[in-house]
Amino acid sequence: MFIRSKFFEDYILNETRATLGRTITETDFVIHAGHTGDFFPHHMDAEWCKTQSFKQRIAHGTLVFSVAIGQTALEINPEAFSKGYDRLRFVKPVHIGDTITTHVTISELADDKKTGFGKVVEHVEVSNQHQQVVLVCDHILLAKRKN
Repeated sequence: MFIRSKFFEDYILNETRATLGRTITETDFVIHAGHTGDFFPHHMDAEWCKTQSFKQRIAHGTLVFSVAIGQTALEINPEAFSKGYDRLRFVKPVHIGDTITTHVTISELADDKKTGFGKVVEHVEVSNQHQQVVLVCDHILLAKRKN
């Protein structure tokens, strides 16, 4: 991880980046359940899941989101900060052994009239090893201007 100043004017519309893959493990399920208190059988009970249409445990949506966004956090930008996430959707289930990759596209650049900062929207798509989209959302950043 390194520090890199990137001002609003440095962002380029439609610029993309992708992360390396990360395989989701049973340990991820257990630790995430412990952190969140979400021990629903969909995530934790392999035998019960065999009786359901999906036949195997499903990763917590918040686990997939956390890992995917963590994959994108490779640098610290002291000139911008996260305002939050919009339109978060869990498109397909993620299972133990699936490998996810996160793709980010700069989808919007605009003025944020309330703050005077520039608004940067990163469209985030997370795919599994079969190139199937499993999660989508928009990450909103506020970035300082050079002037």
